[in-house]
Amino acid sequence: MSELMKSLTFGLSWLLQFSLVFGGIYAAARVIFAPRNRWRIHLKGWRKRRAPRWWYKVWRTDRESVALQERRVLLLGCGIRYSPESYLALRRCLLTTFPVVGLALYALQASRALPALTAWNAIFALAIATVLLSLDRSALHSIRRHRTDRIRREIVAVISQLLYYTGSRMHLHGKLMKCLSLTRHIRNEMGLLLNEWYHDADAALKRFKERLGTDEAYGFAESIRSLRLNESDEIYALMREIVRDYKAQIELSRQSRKETTSYLLFVLAGVPILYTFQVFLYPWVQEAAKLFDALNP
Repeated sequence: MSELMKSLTFGLSWLLQFSLVFGGIYAAARVIFAPRNRWRIHLKGWRKRRAPRWWYKVWRTDRESVALQERRVLLLGCGIRYSPESYLALRRCLLTTFPVVGLALYALQASRALPALTAWNAIFALAIATVLLSLDRSALHSIRRHRTDRIRREIVAVISQLLYYTGSRMHLHGKLMKCLSLTRHIRNEMGLLLNEWYHDADAALKRFKERLGTDEAYGFAESIRSLRLNESDEIYALMREIVRDYKAQIELSRQSRKETTSYLLFVLAGVPILYTFQVFLYPWVQEAAKLFDALNP
């Protein structure tokens, strides 16, 4: 009966860990990659849903700080429309709660009020969650770089198409409409920009920059604003310079990814070598050591 209970407890603990890990991955993917409604122009509801003010005071996110400004920039660059104050407060709360819960589980296990297998599995899951939370800056930086690279590629495609229309009598809005098919990752933001264009073009460009939240989006929006006000040769020359600069950055990013991939492959190639040494060579080394010990009494 005790063996059955141990097996059942082991299975439930692993099921709990599986649910926590993959539930967190699914929730993060939903936040980052969920498609947004392209026809909704003003998103005011999520801005009003804020925690009580005392919550921010407890976790010291009620005033500007370096950490808060950094999270604001990272969340905008990742395309995550979530309050940086709430994000930072929740992160600090969980980083405090998880170790406390882990110590409580350890105390319950030491007093035999909780099975050791369940307690240690839960402590292991909490430790993994704590490590992942402490590395959120690196994860956000990686997501931001990946998203920026995609946005940069599509902006290069759009600007190149606009340069193709140099001298055309077509309205700028019509040109941008024809460029919409070249986009994929910024198509929702471009669609909202075009929908808001005739209401207030400057305000639409400002909201476009805020939605994307990258330096490339700011430069692209300013180029479009200048092109709308004065379609001159200087503006087109500046756009050609932007395209050359972005293409150079894309090439540098590609080379960096190749170097990172080569390094990872080099590290992975060393694993079979170590395994070969452990399985085939290490026993011979042990036998040689025993032989030398026997020869030198």
